[in-house]
Formats: sequence, structure tokens, C-alpha cells
Amino acid sequence: MNIETLPERERQIYKRIRAKYRLTFDRLKIGEKDLRLLKIADLAEILGGKDPFANVSEFPFWVRLWDAAMVLAYVLGGQKDVAGKRLLELGAGLGAPGLAAAAAGYEVTISDYEDIIMDFQRVSAAASGLEGIEFIHLDWLNPPDLQPFDVLIGAEILFREAFFVPLLNIFKQYLKKDGMIFLAHDATRQSLSKFLQLAQDDFEISLKKQTLTRDGKERTIIVNRLRHKN
Repeated sequence: MNIETLPERERQIYKRIRAKYRLTFDRLKIGEKDLRLLKIADLAEILGGKDPFANVSEFPFWVRLWDAAMVLAYVLGGQKDVAGKRLLELGAGLGAPGLAAAAAGYEVTISDYEDIIMDFQRVSAAASGLEGIEFIHLDWLNPPDLQPFDVLIGAEILFREAFFVPLLNIFKQYLKKDGMIFLAHDATRQSLSKFLQLAQDDFEISLKKQTLTRDGKERTIIVNRLRHKN
């Protein structure tokens, strides 16, 4: 990736991040579109010597391109006739699903909770040749007023049970009556079934399993679709 081809704003963001971390780009091909995802090359640099498994709540989940995010990116990138539909990605991290949705023609808003995460997302969008994406802070405990969306998405966002009810409230607040939610998680994620048990009171839920092979190992990803109950 030739950084000098980036727009001035994103080039300066990249240089600011590079002053702190070694960087690289993951490449993700979605149909005819190549996505370029900026990421930290060495995880140890951001962990600062901490054991990533000592306190899972402190692990910077956004630094990885999760298998579930790739699967959700493929799902959204393959959709047709989506022009004019508004989509919000929650807890976006590297933002692969949201970027794939933008490439498919959605009007995309990508959300997260830290400036540095959104800096990575902005550079990735520019490096992928995508324009018109909105990036916003979104605190699940104190969500801002936003116009409802046609589609809400999230990949590997169910790590803490304390956020289950706030997330469901966001679903109810931001999803149009006839809208759709896509969630993607590793099939081994124990928190998924607990969350869906709560969600089934208000949403109709379906699922589809996707299997992919990475690093010689097969992984099963569950993609759930949720709609408001009538």
C-alpha cells in the first residue's frame, strides 16, 4: 500500500499512528472489491507487556481481524439493491463488515468508543477507496439520538454480559420497524446463546452457519438475523 496515495487527512492520521506503532494492512477481497484494513503489526506493542488472558475485559479486541468479521463482510458485500439503505456497524473494531457494506452500496455509519479505533477505520476506508462513510462515538450506556437504520450489524460484540441489556436497548432504539440485524460470532462463544435468550422476547431470530479454514483449522461462525416481532 502506497501511503502517499491517501488523501491528506488520512495520510496525516496514518503518520501519527505510525509514530507509536508498527503498522500493516490486511487485504480482504470481497467480490470485485479489495478492502485494505490498517492494523498494528505487533500486538505486543499495544499490550505493553500485559498478559492478554489475565483480564479479558482489558484485551483490545479491536486490533484483530476476527473470523466472524470476515464472514459478516462476505455476507454484506454480496448483497444487491441496497442503495439508499442506511446501515450502522456497532463495536466495529477494524470495520471490515461496515467497509464491505459501503462497497456494496449501503449508506454506512461505523461506530466505536475510542478515537484511536476510529483513526484506524478512517485510514482503512480511504485506503479501500471508499467515501461517504460516517464515523461516530457510540457509548452503549448513553447512546446518542440517531435516525433509525435499515440494518444494524456487529461481529464479535458479545464479550460482556453487563452490556447485553444496553445492546438490546440500542437495537430497539436504532432499528426501523421493518429493519434487519446481522450478528456474527464464533460458534464457541458461550455468551451468544445467553444473549439470544434475552433477545427472543422482542426479536424473531434465525441463524446460518458458515465454516471457514484459517491457519489449517476449521472454524464455524454463526450468523444470526434478527427482526422486530410483530
